Amino acid sequence: MSDEPRWVDRLISYVLRGGVTISVIVVLAGLIITFAHHREYFRSRPALGALTNPGASYPSTIGAVIEGAREGRGQAIVSLGLLLLIATPVARVAVSIAVFVIERDRLYVVITAVVLALLLLSFVLGASG
Repeated sequence: MSDEPRWVDRLISYVLRGGVTISVIVVLAGLIITFAHHREYFRSRPALGALTNPGASYPSTIGAVIEGAREGRGQAIVSLGLLLLIATPVARVAVSIAVFVIERDRLYVVITAVVLALLLLSFVLGASG
């Protein structure tokens, strides 16, 4: 077995592990900030219920998530962590394109680029509807 597939596997592994690790850290930071700002969630079941209520107001756009995270809002930071988790496999596909370009494998560059385009298109269409 050559060394070529090993570095590719390691690179993709680092992207996936790094993305998941960063997203977990961001989600945990958001939870800590949320509970630090709202200590009543520890003592009051109705207050905690208001946080977890499906009708509660959460940042629902990328702009709102970024703005809320800049302002230090815990719920927005949790949402940012979840967006990072969603973006992790997309980053893996993008890294795969770069690897295939390096390896000069045109067929897989095209196939993977189509997959990436479909992923991005699904995000755009999902956001609009």
